[in-house]
Amino acid sequence: MHKFSLVATATVLTLMLLGNEAAAQHSSKATRNAAAASAAALPQTNWTIDKIHSRIGFSVAHFVITQVTGYFRDFDARVTCTCPTDDFTGGTVDFTAKTASIFTDNKQRDGHLRSDAFFNARKYPDMKFIGTLVKEDGKNVLKGNLTIRDITKPVSFDVAYGGRIKDKNFGIEKAGFRIRGKVNRLEFGLKWNETFEGGGSIVGEEVALDINVEIDKKNRSLCGGVVTQVDEEKSRSLQGGE
Repeated sequence: MHKFSLVATATVLTLMLLGNEAAAQHSSKATRNAAAASAAALPQTNWTIDKIHSRIGFSVAHFVITQVTGYFRDFDARVTCTCPTDDFTGGTVDFTAKTASIFTDNKQRDGHLRSDAFFNARKYPDMKFIGTLVKEDGKNVLKGNLTIRDITKPVSFDVAYGGRIKDKNFGIEKAGFRIRGKVNRLEFGLKWNETFEGGGSIVGEEVALDINVEIDKKNRSLCGGVVTQVDEEKSRSLQGGE
């Protein structure tokens, strides 16, 4: 009788353990399914760059002792996000700048930059970047591939997220970012590299990027169309050109 009792107890304990394990597996599966369903339920949002309030800026050393600054006048960008947080983590970025639009406030220098010594804007009219906003050690980082002169290399830039607001004049949701990083121009075929007396490079190899971006959320209109960037002239008139 005692032996039977021990066997019965062991059987009950085994069944309990198996039941707990099955319940744990079911709970884990349910958690994964719920997380997947939650991610799938997140709406995709699409954003376009506000060119009036964005600047694709850069600087590079000149004769080692100072910096020449400039920016690109003609550019476009789209951000697509199905993001669980408000800081666009996981969002994808598709950016293009026209190399012929480079501007450093000097006609001769800008012509040199558009030539084959640097961008060769006639043969390679577009500079492109495709990447994703991610978190690394709690910081926002933009990682992706940069293409210049048909040379593509992986790059990583630091991102300061400015937040979101709603423009009361147009009812458009906006978000802002400051993107900073460095690229080696020689790695992308911008090969002009003359030196001055003493051996230093007239133009530095490393180009510092300082990019300020404001993006507008695309909204669906009542007739099913898409309201994208506000008309520039109307925006300037209502916002005083700011």
